[in-house]
Amino acid sequence: MQIIEGAKVAAQVLEECRQDIAQLASRGLKPGLAVILVGSDPASQAYVRSKDKKCKELGLHSVKLELPASTTQEELLAKVREFNADPAIHGILVQSPPPKHIDEAAVVRAIDPAKDVDGFHPVNVAKLALEDTSGFVPCTPLGCQRLLLAAGVETAGAKVVVVGRSMIVGKPMALLLMAKGVGGDATVTVAHSRTRDLPSLTRQADIIIAAIGRPEFIRKEHVREGAVVIDVGINRVDDSSSPKGYKLVGDVAYDEVAPLCKAITPVPGGVGPMTIAMLMANTVKACKLLHGAV
Repeated sequence: MQIIEGAKVAAQVLEECRQDIAQLASRGLKPGLAVILVGSDPASQAYVRSKDKKCKELGLHSVKLELPASTTQEELLAKVREFNADPAIHGILVQSPPPKHIDEAAVVRAIDPAKDVDGFHPVNVAKLALEDTSGFVPCTPLGCQRLLLAAGVETAGAKVVVVGRSMIVGKPMALLLMAKGVGGDATVTVAHSRTRDLPSLTRQADIIIAAIGRPEFIRKEHVREGAVVIDVGINRVDDSSSPKGYKLVGDVAYDEVAPLCKAITPVPGGVGPMTIAMLMANTVKACKLLHGAV
């Protein structure tokens, strides 16, 4: 059984970014990422700090804008428009979820699609569906695909079940794996919380992508022997034995599923490191596209 270590693959992605950044620097160019955080959600604050830190490690121009929870929709949109017009910024990300009074979909639509490094703008969703590589793919599914490639998992002709139908992971993941070419050409089924008799469906899969957002939802009865399992979930569950009072688990019951698998990602340390790595890669790509360096 192969454990697919996200940290190692993420390091490879970041090294590729460093090489691209050096080439861009030789032309006097520096990719820039702006991250906007509205409110003071601790998990979001930690995630934004990690993005800012990674930008600085790579030598990217990084802008971290933290706004109070009282920020209005129009004030937030005005900041997005400022970054749209700023030539030093190639990628814009508004940390999700925003406070409840903010219309997140409207904020996403306000971002210039050429700077939408999260890949959520309708233009980029359409480009993914059309297999137009000038668009941006959401970072987590893009990272999952890269993990499969790095592990030598053959997707062409494979039966894949994606468990989860969100616009953040499930739907773009299915589109990526169905696309023609390397890392694609799979036969994909998208399942979700309303799917009848899920175990009978997932047991047919060569590859399972678990992205349903429920701790340890995928169990041994869902998985056939020799399957590959990519666990996207990161869930906090109470754990009195931990100094923090909780532990992180995935959407897969790892201890009972792993012995059945040909390959599996752990949580933490699997998909998680890939998300920020692919965000950096998308930001570099945005700079290269803008300046004709692709």
